[in-house]
Amino acid sequence: MMTEMKYIYGPVPSRRLGLSLGISPIPKKTCNYSCIYCQLGRTNSMVNKRKMFFPVKSIMNEFDQVLSDYIKFDVVTIVGEGEPTLYLGLGELIMQIHKKTTVPVVVITNGALLYDPQVQLELSEADIVMPSMDGYDNESFKKINRPHKDLSFTPINSGLEDFSRKYQGQLWLEIMLLKGINDDNESLAKYGAMLKNIRYDKLYLNTCVRPPAESFVIAVDHEKMNYAAEFLGGIPIDLLASYGFHSEIKDDYLAIISIIKRHPMNQFEIEGFLKARNCPNVDKILNQMKNDAKVNVISYKGYDTYRLS
Repeated sequence: MMTEMKYIYGPVPSRRLGLSLGISPIPKKTCNYSCIYCQLGRTNSMVNKRKMFFPVKSIMNEFDQVLSDYIKFDVVTIVGEGEPTLYLGLGELIMQIHKKTTVPVVVITNGALLYDPQVQLELSEADIVMPSMDGYDNESFKKINRPHKDLSFTPINSGLEDFSRKYQGQLWLEIMLLKGINDDNESLAKYGAMLKNIRYDKLYLNTCVRPPAESFVIAVDHEKMNYAAEFLGGIPIDLLASYGFHSEIKDDYLAIISIIKRHPMNQFEIEGFLKARNCPNVDKILNQMKNDAKVNVISYKGYDTYRLS
């Protein structure tokens, strides 16, 4: 039976990928951005230098345990609690995962380091790379992503264009649309102009369906999301998935804590998760979470969302 793991979590339901087994190869909230919409809150450790935060072997030991327990998952997603391309062992990790399973390996990235030839080389081993593309110029980039001081828009955008021409796997772009910030027609037109220089397979349009890092950030309504999707030829993914969470941890409370450490859950997702496990004390556990100093309970869009502080 699996115990709580340090690097691997889930599987969790993904609106794009099915059941995703997550791998976090970096410390919590370690990133080169501090995006205003981040569901994990503000970045604690703002870095832009790649490091071998954890041994690849330690991560793969946990992965072997998952495989030995015959847990079902559709993809392996390297996403972490910050920016996974900051992990110096990324290329080796992807290759080791490929040796153990035939399911696709996905890397979700903010795209900030795609100008780095070594990062491009390591990502070339992934089946799917999913970069975000939130800014359309330096001003919007700084406003939305609040990047590390050494980063600027032009080389990052050029890196994405360059990588898209070289990469042989599936490139799925994502734009996070935020009400009153980048959802107007002028912004959409600028995104459209950028997209003409990028070779991609899918374009997803998202908005902050979970509580963002900053209270002034507001989700775009579904009608506007559909308009933007038609304008840019993309796919809106602004509806929450509310099923499919999984944990091998026997204790119901500890199982939820292990998930919300990396993936915030709303009250309905928690209730569904507990009922699927035949938990007899759903209300008791929700109350316990509300009284737990380590858990942030955020009222957002008409329901409570829980994430680890």
